[in-house]
Amino acid sequence: MDDGSDYVYLYDDEEFVETDRPGFRRRIVNGDGMQLCFWRISGGAKGSFMHNHEEHEQLGIVIRGGLELRIGDSDTGERRVLGPGDVYLAPKGVWHGDSVFVGDEEYGECWILDIFAPPRDDLRHSE
Repeated sequence: MDDGSDYVYLYDDEEFVETDRPGFRRRIVNGDGMQLCFWRISGGAKGSFMHNHEEHEQLGIVIRGGLELRIGDSDTGERRVLGPGDVYLAPKGVWHGDSVFVGDEEYGECWILDIFAPPRDDLRHSE
């Protein structure tokens, strides 16, 4: 009998894994046609460069802390400041990044939920 435990994911701290970028931890949930990457990023962490995804849409939601990023043309992309509840969309091929992460008062972290469609193979196999 299926009790649903394979379909429910919580904010359990021990489920987040370190990445190769200092201050970046993540938890990835994979579906067939979409993928959720839950980031917990230390305030002031470095390592977000301008990039795009030719085959994937990316939708991000800031949960805690703040995020300042550039989005749009790689040379003139507008810098935006986002806080909890704010959403960004990077369609296929749209440049984004060059981010500054601002930690919240409770954890000193910026929490972001990134949704990719279709799922990114490099993230699917990294956990």
